[in-house]
Amino acid sequence: MKFALFLGCNIPARLTQYESSARAVLENLDVELVDIKEFNCCGYPLRNINFKASILASARNLALSEKENLPVLILCKCGFGMLKHAAYILEEDATLRNEINTTLKKEGLEYKEGVEIKHLLSVLYHDVGIDTIKEKVTRPFKDLKIATHYGCHALRPSEIVQFDDPVNPSLFDNLVALTGAESIYWEKRLDCCGAPQFGINDDLSMDLTKKKILNASQSGANYLCDACSYCHLQFDTVQKMIYSEAGEDHLLPAILYPQLLGLSMGIDRDRLGLIKNQIDITGIEGFLSE
Repeated sequence: MKFALFLGCNIPARLTQYESSARAVLENLDVELVDIKEFNCCGYPLRNINFKASILASARNLALSEKENLPVLILCKCGFGMLKHAAYILEEDATLRNEINTTLKKEGLEYKEGVEIKHLLSVLYHDVGIDTIKEKVTRPFKDLKIATHYGCHALRPSEIVQFDDPVNPSLFDNLVALTGAESIYWEKRLDCCGAPQFGINDDLSMDLTKKKILNASQSGANYLCDACSYCHLQFDTVQKMIYSEAGEDHLLPAILYPQLLGLSMGIDRDRLGLIKNQIDITGIEGFLSE
């Protein structure tokens, strides 16, 4: 299996442990990653400011992948949702597609329909497969309860992203279960993490985050698990900010899924970047079987 790895903007700048842990896990599963240095922003931050610019940004990334004849593997769910959204629009709107391609032509690029766009979790579940992952899990977790956070852009709009059932998803829960951990039910598991409002309405953003964390904690979770750069920054960096300012202890540490999976595979903690999380997650190693 071979994919073009799309990191987006936040991961190289603020969340390098997501990249390192994903690379370590995928290498262990014999998935080959190709780095396309010309990749740019997915366009998500511009979507409600300059619609055409956001579509152009996505289309350029897809054109670069198509040029290499590779499907795209995306770690960030906002980036995943944006590229899927752009591809859907460009397939429906021939006039816009022609306009975008006129611009791309200046670089010798062309957006063509049919470029596969996949999130890390989809690749693990559908392409690598549950049986293959099971064979690689050498130190399953024991008595570990995880609050699994899906993220909005992976589920909605469902007819565009086609990731999982938007009302009752199970893909991520099943992937968490492969590690030996229990993915618990919690009422607010499909609610927004609050990240889209951070920097615009911080009070609302933090309130959404705090309510989710409190609900997950009260539902019995030991840790929260996510697989999106924006969501993780909210649950890790912003949560630390919330409770540091309030003088309270952190309610619930967040771990990235490839970190969780990597630990159960016996991958070295340094490669997984555990120490780079803002809220200490090294205690999770105590749940690993001997």
